[in-house]
Amino acid sequence: MEIKREPISDFRVRQLRARDLLRGDLEGEDLERYVEERVLTTTVDKAVAWAQGNSIYPLTFGLACCAIEMMSIVGSRLDIARFGFEAFRGSPRQADLIILSGRVSIKMAPIIRRIWDQMLEPKWAISMGACCSSTGVFNNYALVPADKFMPVEVHVPGCPPRPEALAHGILKLRDKVQGRPQGKWRDRYEARGTEEIVPYNPSDDATGVNVFGSGDTAGA
Repeated sequence: MEIKREPISDFRVRQLRARDLLRGDLEGEDLERYVEERVLTTTVDKAVAWAQGNSIYPLTFGLACCAIEMMSIVGSRLDIARFGFEAFRGSPRQADLIILSGRVSIKMAPIIRRIWDQMLEPKWAISMGACCSSTGVFNNYALVPADKFMPVEVHVPGCPPRPEALAHGILKLRDKVQGRPQGKWRDRYEARGTEEIVPYNPSDDATGVNVFGSGDTAGA
């Protein structure tokens, strides 16, 4: 937001124009100029999406060590209140975002699903940390990824992810809610699977390169 200082005389002029508008004295070009400077047009869908994206209420909910990182986003260092996400609610019936911060056991999954079903519509979910997204280092029979039993909009990687990473995921979620989703990372980086495809030209001088080109198995 830009702070603009103007002389008191200009402020007085705007007051007089507003008074003339209320009286019906503004006509012709003066009325058109006044409207152009102060009226913003949009659609109902965009206005509702803007309001939803800037007033999401997360649920007070944590599972493991990632929850400690999640708690710090409301502090003065990150101040997630700048984006309208600071009002953590103590009841699922007053929340529309659940941040799954930690590992999910098979015994805990039905309880999380019940909490998810009790939340307000529309609602969203963020999977925070490697354990919740892919069972992480605890890859055993007792854990289950969150997207196996409920829809997840954003995955935040890390073990545990820093609060800045969670804030980045929240902003990504806001873009999706407001109808401005960004392309998938595989499309952006021209990746295949989990590998980024680097164009390979055999004629290039690769003396300073410490990786093999695509299709090259030299030294294997």
